[in-house]
Amino acid sequence: MHHQTPYSSASRPKIVVLCGSTRYWDQLAEANLYETAAGRIVLAPGCNLKQPHPLWADAAQADRFKTVLGDLHLRKIDLADEVLVVNPGGYIGESTRREIDYAHSLGKPIRYTHPVDGGDGRG
Repeated sequence: MHHQTPYSSASRPKIVVLCGSTRYWDQLAEANLYETAAGRIVLAPGCNLKQPHPLWADAAQADRFKTVLGDLHLRKIDLADEVLVVNPGGYIGESTRREIDYAHSLGKPIRYTHPVDGGDGRG
């Protein structure tokens, strides 16, 4: 008997990972909304370290947490079929740049919400 796996990559929705600075938390949420409405599975940053929270209240914790989250996001890129960079005003920060380079190295398609500026992207 022929069994179709319920989540073969052909039948499951496309997985998109959002990359971008958490300074654009609202824009990341908006991109999540639109991508979800378009029927895609969305992987996104789950913590905004720019907002105070007990989990990263002290500086040492915050540094450790930042490293963990950075690595976690690379694993999200591993899972994703494509990358959507949320870059209002063309801004791409250092960690987002690293994520884009990583996605490129894996041959993942990359989309941008805004035109990419011609400079080094530090805006």
